[in-house]
Order: sequence, then structure tokens, then C-alpha cells
Amino acid sequence: MQFEELEFFSTDAPARAPAAEAASPLVRLQYLVDNTPAIIYSTVPSGDFKMTFVSKNAYHVLGYRPEQMLADPNFWFDHIHPDDAPNIFSSLALVFTEGQRTYEYRFRIADGSYLWMHDTLRLIRDEHGVPLEVIGALTDITARKQMEQALQARGVEQQQLIGKLRDAHQQLLQSEKMASIGQLAAGIAHEINNPVGFVNSNMGALQGYVGTLLGVIDQYEQAVAGAGNAALAARVAAVREQADLAFLREDVGDLVRESMDGLKRVKDIVQALKDFSHVGETEWQIADLHQGIDSTLNIVANELKYKATIVKHYGQLPPIRCLASQLNQVFMNLLVNAGHAIKDQGEITISTGTANGWVWVEVADTGMGIAPEHLNRIFEPFFTTKPVGSGTGLGLSLSYGIVHKHGGKIEVASEVGKGSRFVVRLPATPAS
Repeated sequence: MQFEELEFFSTDAPARAPAAEAASPLVRLQYLVDNTPAIIYSTVPSGDFKMTFVSKNAYHVLGYRPEQMLADPNFWFDHIHPDDAPNIFSSLALVFTEGQRTYEYRFRIADGSYLWMHDTLRLIRDEHGVPLEVIGALTDITARKQMEQALQARGVEQQQLIGKLRDAHQQLLQSEKMASIGQLAAGIAHEINNPVGFVNSNMGALQGYVGTLLGVIDQYEQAVAGAGNAALAARVAAVREQADLAFLREDVGDLVRESMDGLKRVKDIVQALKDFSHVGETEWQIADLHQGIDSTLNIVANELKYKATIVKHYGQLPPIRCLASQLNQVFMNLLVNAGHAIKDQGEITISTGTANGWVWVEVADTGMGIAPEHLNRIFEPFFTTKPVGSGTGLGLSLSYGIVHKHGGKIEVASEVGKGSRFVVRLPATPAS
């Protein structure tokens, strides 16, 4: 409805302002309502909130004539965007307890498109508190929403850029850390190799001396036995028994052999550190991936030996051109992650092979597995499923970057409760 005794202004063009001297207060009010930027409306305070009044400017904003909107009891509900309607419908009754509600939603206009509207509803009661009607004001905020979306998109781009810069920074830090580890390994190798070398040499000489001494003892015993001196033979036998010579003869050999094995282990560890780090390596080189995997296993052996059995299924791999130390870092990350995924005891299987011009290395574990919702995020920088303080979330992202630098790719498959499988694929002849 309109104000009493007033005729509708044309909806095809804005009404002209009535001359001040000729306009009554009602005419002036009608003019202001019909030309305000906001659409003024009223509805019944119950049921479907059927519209009972709509200002004429609805035509210029929405493309509908007021009489169209008044004729359909469900007009307002039917034109709200389906994605926005549930929030409004579920809370609309609060207008009767709060007295006023404000919404922002998309409204379908006459050409079928949607405008963003800001809608303020207020409940009007009579002097007895009985609801009379709901009045509202609809304002087109599409331009503001588009600006907000543009700003949000720009913010997302900035966050992505910040993430890339942060990733690059972390990779730089990681590279510096690896260089420091390489320098440390070189120093350790230099300091340890010399004493290990002469101890190893001495142990070899000692092994020969022990053999000689035992041989001398044998000859002494044979000489005493052949001399026919019963008292001397008895005395030698007593000394032999007191010294437990039979046990010493067996045990001293075992001690020397174990010491030699221990020295070889030390040499292997030092060599593994050198192979893993490759101090100053900046040039691509031809390398044996199996050697890199084995040297990396030596590095992480102490972390894995109490939790996992290592199973190797090595195929025939050609030497490939690569940055060996960086690929060793990838193997280390995959092996350490596999160990962390195993709660008590499990198995880590390393398989290698070639196919269609690619070489591949697979690291599979029998650990806890990765939840499906996390699989698409595991290579993101800083993403980790480990407890706070237990992981940086950089290992797999750095591994992804290293493999990508080699022209390769990392594939992952996992099943919760059964384990995960990571496959690194590298071109057999990467581009220079």
C-alpha cells in the first residue's frame, strides 16, 4: 500500500520534486520514500512475512514493480540466493525477541542476476506489545562486496607470495645448515681418520703378535713335553690351568676381531658423513643412487634400528647426473618420516628400479598411515601432523623442491593403519 490519498509516481523515471509551496507533508514524504537510496518495505509479522508495502524505487534497483512484489506472498523468500537463505530462515524468528535483525545476502533481480543487499528489519508493536508489522530497508551493497572480494583475492595472493618467500628463506636456511653439516663432517673426518688409521694399523699388528705369542707358547709346551721332566711338565700344566690358556686363546682372537670390526664401523660412519654431505658440492655429477641410499642409512641407523627392520629390494640402476647430497637429504627425510610413522615395531622397505626412461626409489613403511584429508597438503611448507614442537613441516616440502629441481616427481599412497609408500621418480638423463 501507499500513503493515503496519494497517487503512485511513475516507475519509469524518478519523480520530480513537488514544488515546496504546493506540496503537502504527505506528498513530500511520499517523494522522499520513493527516492531514498534504500528500498523501504513492510511485511506481516508472521508466517511467510508477506510484503504489504514496497517503495517505488525498488523498480530502479531490482527491476520489479512494487505491485509484482506485493502480489506474490513468497516473493521475498523465493528471490534470496539458495546459499544465503538457510542462515536467514533459521534466525528470522529472533526479530520477535530482539526487535531488530540485520542481514547481508544476495537477491535475484529481474534480469536473473544477483545483487548483494544489506537488509535491516525492525519489529513494530502496538501500545499493548502486540506485533503490528515488520518494516525494513534494503540497500544495494554489491559494489562494496565486489571491492571486498577483490581485496580478499589480493590478500590471498599476498599470502601466497609471503608463503613462497618464507619457503625460499627456509630452503636457504636449510642449504646453509647442510653446508655447515658438510664442513663439520669434513672436520670430523680429518680429526678421526688419523687416529682411526693408526689404531687400525696397530690392531692389525697386534693380531699378528698375538698369533706369534700363542705359537711360541705351543712350542714351549711341546718342548717341555719332549724333555721328559715330569716336575717341569706339571708346573707348566698348573700355570696353563691357572691362566685358563684355552679360554684366553679363543677369547683374544674374538676381541681382536671385534675391535677390527668396530674400527671398520667408525670408518664407514665417517665415510657416510662425507658421502652424505659432499662439502662444497655445487656441480651436477654422475652418482650411484644405491651408494647414496646406503650412506644415508648409515646416518639414520641409530634412529631406526630400535623401531624398524630395513628390507632392501634393489634393482639395476644406471648412474645418473644429479646433486648427490641433495638427493641424500630427500632419502633421509623419507626414512626418518617412515621411522616416525612406526609406533612400536615395523618394517621399512626400500625398492629401486627403472621404467620408461625413469629411475625410481620407493620407501614404504608399515606405520600409522596418513589421513586422506592430509594427503593433498603433506608437501606444503610448515604443514605437519606431528605434535607441536615435534616437527617443522619442512622436510617433505624441501624434498619436493629438490626432486622438482632434478626434473622428477614424488608420488605418495597411504592407508590409515597400514602404512605409507613414497616413490621418487627421476629422469635417467635429466636436462642440463
